[in-house]
Amino acid sequence: EYKLPYYTPEYETKDTGTVAAFRVTPQPGVPSEEAGAAVAAESSTGTWTTVWTDGLTSLDRYKGRCYNIEPVPGEENQYIAYVAYPLDLFEEGSVTNMFTSIVGNVFGFKALRALRLEDLRIPPAYTKTFQGPPHGIQVERDKLDKYGRPLLRCTIKPKFGLSPKNYGLTVYE
Repeated sequence: EYKLPYYTPEYETKDTGTVAAFRVTPQPGVPSEEAGAAVAAESSTGTWTTVWTDGLTSLDRYKGRCYNIEPVPGEENQYIAYVAYPLDLFEEGSVTNMFTSIVGNVFGFKALRALRLEDLRIPPAYTKTFQGPPHGIQVERDKLDKYGRPLLRCTIKPKFGLSPKNYGLTVYE
């Protein structure tokens, strides 16, 4: 059972913390508080079993906290679980580390029938640690010798079935 210590309705969020809003659908018989606490635990310092390393760190400093759970209007057995994460939980400047921590291991969790990350608030203090690209668009255009057209790093939809002309028009849209 995860409810203690990861479900903390008295917790007040801090401006320096990351807050995630998860839509959770608990398995039958699993209380919403337990489902929210399980998400907070598995996405931070908790695990499904007791491990000897628990005593080697300050779990209270690093753990995620499910501090609020609200029913989704018009949806049976669906809730929005709000989970706060301390900034110290994530490596500075690493979007990959943050997302891996928050969503990397929770989606196949037994206590949940369904789970979806609905929203994420990243504090300015953490976003300032991201260095960004080492140079701007002009340097990229110069390297590629491509000017006067969009430079994209994405998948155009539909991926298949468009003629070259229509694909080009889609890119420009």
